Amino acid sequence: MKRLLKRIYSTYSLAIFGLVFILELPLFALLIHTGNKRHPLVFTLHRIWAWLFYAFSFIPIKRIYSDKLDFKKQYIFCSNHFSYLDIPAIGINKIRPVFMGKHSLGKIPLFGYMYRNIHITLDRNRLKSMYNALERGGRELDAGHNLAIFPEGGIMSKNPPQMAKFRDGAFRLAIEKQVPIVPVTIPYNWILLPDDGKLLLNRCKNMIIFHDPVETKGMTMDDLDSLKQYVYDIIDKELKKRNDIEG
Repeated sequence: MKRLLKRIYSTYSLAIFGLVFILELPLFALLIHTGNKRHPLVFTLHRIWAWLFYAFSFIPIKRIYSDKLDFKKQYIFCSNHFSYLDIPAIGINKIRPVFMGKHSLGKIPLFGYMYRNIHITLDRNRLKSMYNALERGGRELDAGHNLAIFPEGGIMSKNPPQMAKFRDGAFRLAIEKQVPIVPVTIPYNWILLPDDGKLLLNRCKNMIIFHDPVETKGMTMDDLDSLKQYVYDIIDKELKKRNDIEG
């Protein structure tokens, strides 16, 4: 009975996720086809979508922001990635990021139309696709926009909350454009919606933590590995702390 109730609840929550998006889709389409895909309304729609999903799914989410975070400044947000709910967890905040994610998200019916036209997709098995994505990311930064990147390269960890190795892309962009990185920890989504193919939601506490910005001014590509390790260590330490794992 418990498993049946969990399946009913999970189906209901995922239906809410899809329904809210379908209701917003005409506005997304209008903004895309009128060349306004960076209009503030786009990011407002993202926030509304995430808020309604969490509210109607009865999932409270606690948000913790560093006092040093200035929402008027430009950042690259780098987060751990264990669950498909990581995207709405970031989107519920007022940071207005352009996401950079795997190309398969752009193939999802309806959702994919919005994602591939507003955000940046890449195929990590194709060097040209990765290069083009970094070029697009650089142009977004030049235009003054924020980026949200999962530096693990997708949901890659086989043993959450242990992260997979970080890739270079986010840190190359941060150094090249001299834009600060904000490490972001999402400690419990791997429990809330595990990446096990079952699509079953487990009620648990939910949280997203925005750490102190990491300044990159004056850094060169010689600093890439140390920057990458520094950001990794911040998120890893927080994951271990929140999940009561010995360091």
